Amino acid sequence: MAELRVLVAEDHDVVRQGIRLVLETEPDIRVVAEARDAPNAVAGTIRAQPDVVLMDVRLANGSGIEATREIHSRAPNSSVLMLTSYADDEAVFASIMAGAAGYMLKTATPMELIHAVRRVAHGESLLAPSVTQRVLTRVRQSPLLAKDEKLASLTAREDQVLTLLATGKTNAQIARDIHISEKTVKNHVSTILGKLEVARRTEAAAYFAQHRNPFG
Repeated sequence: MAELRVLVAEDHDVVRQGIRLVLETEPDIRVVAEARDAPNAVAGTIRAQPDVVLMDVRLANGSGIEATREIHSRAPNSSVLMLTSYADDEAVFASIMAGAAGYMLKTATPMELIHAVRRVAHGESLLAPSVTQRVLTRVRQSPLLAKDEKLASLTAREDQVLTLLATGKTNAQIARDIHISEKTVKNHVSTILGKLEVARRTEAAAYFAQHRNPFG
């Protein structure tokens, strides 16, 4: 079983130590470094090259979001999973656009956190269900917007796939919903990312929420 290497960036010592204990109950996960502030989170990631960085949104001596942006640029093989107490709308979007692979709340259960770390380590993107709902609420409450050029370039099927992707559905779930193969969904997602000029599913969902005309 391949070992997953994790860096935990959290400025509250008790919380940080608790996260370490939770993760290291699993034989395939090892916490290789810890950081209490943003500069050390970046430096520690560059030095240790973990598979996953568990990043608190609000860190001492800087922003976890800014640290994420720097890690995304300087250590692209390390995926960042944001961990925070509050599903703050602006922080969600800022984190995603900074390159975070996912956004989890600290109210997650130990098994939910472990599952999230494994998913992110294997290249998946995720949002906590409650965060996904806030993304959708923001879409519904957005003012009337002109159709974005990149979104306008999508075919009707790609638009349908993106709409479902933005709700947090997996490729398999999208395939079942619109009665096409999972491979076809995967191809559509790849094309959508290219047209929107983003790298991750979570970035595509954020782009959708920011630029979509909710009235069609």
